Amino acid sequence: MTYKEVILRYRNTQQLIADLEQSGQLIRIHEEVDPHLQVAEIQRRAFRAKAPAILFTNVKGTKFPMVCNIFGTMERTRWIFRDTLHALEGIFKLKVDPFDFFKRPWRYAGVPRAGYSTMPKKVKTGPVMDSTTTVSQLPQLHSWPMDGGGYVTLPQVYTESPDKPGFMNSNIGMYRVQLTGAPFEKDKEVGLHYQIHRGIGYHHAEALRRNEPLKVNIFVGGPPAMTMAAIMPLPEGIAELIFAGALGGFRMPMITRKGQLPILAEADFCISGTVYPNEQKPEGPFGDHLGYYSLAHDFPLMRVDNVYHRSDAVWPFTTVGRPPQEDTVFGEFIHDLTAELVPTVFNGVHEVHAVDPAGVHPLLLAIGSERYVPYAEERQPQELITCGLSLLGNTQTSLSKYVILAAKEDNQGLSTHNYKEFFTHMLERTDFARDFHFITRTTIDTLDYTGISLNQGSKLIWTACGPVKRTLGSSIPSHFTLPDGFSDAKLFMSGIVVVKGPKHTAARDEHDNAMFRLAEHFKQVGNLESLPLVVVADDAGFTAANWDNFLWVTFTRSDPATDMYGAGAFTHCKHWGCTGPVIIDARLKSFHAPALEEDPDVTRSVDKMAAKGGCLHNII
Repeated sequence: MTYKEVILRYRNTQQLIADLEQSGQLIRIHEEVDPHLQVAEIQRRAFRAKAPAILFTNVKGTKFPMVCNIFGTMERTRWIFRDTLHALEGIFKLKVDPFDFFKRPWRYAGVPRAGYSTMPKKVKTGPVMDSTTTVSQLPQLHSWPMDGGGYVTLPQVYTESPDKPGFMNSNIGMYRVQLTGAPFEKDKEVGLHYQIHRGIGYHHAEALRRNEPLKVNIFVGGPPAMTMAAIMPLPEGIAELIFAGALGGFRMPMITRKGQLPILAEADFCISGTVYPNEQKPEGPFGDHLGYYSLAHDFPLMRVDNVYHRSDAVWPFTTVGRPPQEDTVFGEFIHDLTAELVPTVFNGVHEVHAVDPAGVHPLLLAIGSERYVPYAEERQPQELITCGLSLLGNTQTSLSKYVILAAKEDNQGLSTHNYKEFFTHMLERTDFARDFHFITRTTIDTLDYTGISLNQGSKLIWTACGPVKRTLGSSIPSHFTLPDGFSDAKLFMSGIVVVKGPKHTAARDEHDNAMFRLAEHFKQVGNLESLPLVVVADDAGFTAANWDNFLWVTFTRSDPATDMYGAGAFTHCKHWGCTGPVIIDARLKSFHAPALEEDPDVTRSVDKMAAKGGCLHNII
C-alpha cells in the first residue's frame, strides 16, 4: 500500500489529525483549557460556527491532548471517508440483500477491495499497548453543570457473544461511560450506560444466563471508521467491526491473546474491564441529546482491569445537548448512506426521517404506500398502519414515539424533510375520529422522561390518506377564545395554534384536568375545523418562534397517551378519537428532567477566548 493510500484511509487518530491540519481543517490551541465545562462549550460553539476541528494541547488535570469537532460538518465527514465512501454506497445499492454482505463478506470477494477489508486482522500487539495509566489520569470531560462526573462521549464499547465468541458475533456500540463520580471507587470502577434495544444487552443477557462475567473493552480514538461503526444502527447479527473495515478500507487490526477480549491495535486508549452478574450502581446525571438531563439510575458496573494507551495518545470527544449538535452530522451521514435500503427493510415504506430537532427518537416522519384496497370508493389508511407497525418493530425506528405516515399516492412529491408541507398534508387529510392508533404501556427510549416510568410510555401511529377534508386557517378567528389559565395564542402555521398553559401539577401517569377543561371549551366554542391542532406550552412565543423550537417542545415534552386530548373526545371499543381540534400538552411536567443550561461563568470565559486577541477569535 502506498503512502497516499495510507493517508486516505486513516488507521489512527494521528494520521487523521495530520491530514486535517495540512488541509486547513484543524487548528491547535495551546492555551490551557479546562475539561470541566469549558472545552464542551467551546466544542458546541465550534459546531454551530462550522469551525475546523480543534486540538487542545494543554488540558488542565491531564497530560493527554483532547480533540473535538472532527465530524463537525457533513462536508468534513464525507471528506474523511472520501476514498471508501463510493464503494460502500455501492454495497448498499446491491440488488442482493446488502446486509448479507456484512454477514457473509467472504461470499463477495469480487466486490473490489471492500470484501477483503471487512475481515479483521489478528495481530499480537499494537500501539495501544505502549503504556498504561489510570482512569483518574484520563481527561475528565464534564459537558453540563449537573453532570455526575467525567464521561467518555465517543467510546467504542466492544463485547462478544458469550455463547458464540468471535469477531462475527461481536458488538461495538457508543454507550456512554461514566469515569468518575460519587458512586464509583476511584480507578477501579466505571459506569456503563446502555439503553434498551442495544447489541450489548443481548451479550449481557447471555452472560447472566450463564452466570458468567462479561468482558468489555472500551476503545477511545483510533480509526475514524470505528467511531462511525459504533453509531451505525445495523440489524442484529451484523458485526459493526465488519462494517468498520468496509468503511475504513482496510482490515481492522485486533490484538488477540488467549483468554482475553480482542483490543483495537490502533486505538488511542483501551479501558479493559469486567461486568459481573447483578452488579449495578447509579449512573448519571448526564446532559443528553434530547436537550435535557438523563437522571441517575442503576446501570451495569464495570470493574476496571487495565487502562492502556499509545505513547502519542489523543482523546477525541464531543458533547450532546439540544439538537443540532455534532451527532446531528452522524445521523445525516447514516441517513444518506442507507436511504435506499428503507424499502428493502420496511415493505411499503418509501422514506423515513427521524427528526433531529425533535431529539431523533421522539418523532419519526414517514411516507408509505396505501395499496390494500385501491378500488375502494373512500380511501382510508390500512397499509399505512401496517407500515407504522413495521417501523415500530425493527431496528432503531422501534424507539420512535410519534410515527406520522402519509400516503405517497396522495402526493408523489411530498418530502418528510419539508416540515410545513408534510404537516399541512397530514392536517388536511386526517380523520381525527379514525386515524390515531395508540400503543400504551410499551417500551420507549431510555432518555425520554415523558412516559410513565423509565423505559416505559406510549407510542402513536398517526396516518392519513385520501382527499383533502378541511381547509387550514391562516389566521386565528375572533371566536377562538381560551378558558381561564390559558393565554397568548400564537398561530404557528396554517392550522396549528400554540397557547400558553398554566403550570403543570398533575402526577405522573395521570391526565391533567386543565386539559380536559380546554378541550371542553373548544367543543363549546365550535367551528374550529380550520385549526385542527393546538399545542399547549409553557412559553407560546418561544415554541411558535420557528420549526426547531416547535418540534423540540411539542415532541420531547409529551407522551401520546397521557398528553393528547381533543374536543369531542370519545373511546369506542378501546379506540380513541375526537371531533377536533386535537390538543397536545407540551408543557414541562412536574416529573420531567430539567432542560440543559450552560454555566454563565464558563460562558464568559469562552467569550474572552473568542474576543479579539483571544486564542479562538474568528474561530467560534
